[in-house]
Amino acid sequence: MATDSHQPMNFALVSRVLVSVAAEVATGVQRAVVGPANVRTARENAWDAIQADRARAAARAETARAVAAMLADRPAPSHRLRAAKRGTSLAGTR
Repeated sequence: MATDSHQPMNFALVSRVLVSVAAEVATGVQRAVVGPANVRTARENAWDAIQADRARAAARAETARAVAAMLADRPAPSHRLRAAKRGTSLAGTR
């Protein structure tokens, strides 16, 4: 009796084949549109993401420094100003 070496097609196998074919088609279209020398790689994408993260961190740090400088340059509120905010008078405290 001969054994059948073919396995039945299951959903997972069909899905893998379809994804593989779709990836090959997408890669082929990208190469045709931008040219083989300009095809993006995962390494280039990762490096661009790292650079963008560094730029955002630098912008956050600069904003924090600017806010700290503004707060440091602000004059301290006087006793009269604090009393006016509370709605009390300094005349009764002296």
